[in-house]
Amino acid sequence: MKKVLLSAMVAAFIAGPAMAETVRMGTEGAYPPYNFINDNGQVDGFEREVGDELCKRANLDCVWVVNEWDSIIPNLVSGNYDTIIAGMSITAERDEVIDFTQDYFPPSPSVYMSLSGASVDLKGGVIAAQTSTIQASYVADSGATLVEFATPEETVAAVKNGEADAVLADGDYLNPIIAESNGALANAGEVSIGGGVGMGIRESDGALKAKMDKAITSMKADGSLNTLIKKWFGDDANTF
Repeated sequence: MKKVLLSAMVAAFIAGPAMAETVRMGTEGAYPPYNFINDNGQVDGFEREVGDELCKRANLDCVWVVNEWDSIIPNLVSGNYDTIIAGMSITAERDEVIDFTQDYFPPSPSVYMSLSGASVDLKGGVIAAQTSTIQASYVADSGATLVEFATPEETVAAVKNGEADAVLADGDYLNPIIAESNGALANAGEVSIGGGVGMGIRESDGALKAKMDKAITSMKADGSLNTLIKKWFGDDANTF
């Protein structure tokens, strides 16, 4: 009888669902509302919710890893995590080093933010941008003097303390800061650069990319991705 029960248990185990593959999701944790660290010390924001849902649909067990922005691509390539989900725009330059899923956030304008009432020469002034961003590349090619900082908070501080005339960053990041400044900060102009935001994946991880692409497609199809975009970025945000 014991042998029969043991055989039945083994058969049930073999026939049961396979354990989910563990995938490490790399993010910056410093770019709200895309991603940030909440009061409990946990990764939070739009990309946390999107990433968790993608993992659920792809039958993946995902854990979150925080990494500084300026080394986020090298550490993906070296294997410290398996994806980048950190507000990263899809560009041809980055695509030469890593692969991307389809976009899970549509293209949106970048914004120049300055002190209110300031007259800013966007093509000849001093413009701050975060290192290794599409905004930094754009400023460098525009004729303005680029000052780069490791974190987005430092770019904003550079404008407030007079170190830079303006900062160029995603409007989705700067617009809430402008709105909460009680009129001290202003939108000094907008520009459309880069494509949508996608998940970065190592070139060798084609199977993982396929799973994530399928999950993103399903979220677009059933409207759940647009629901999360509106939740975190407002009803006027660009959607699919």
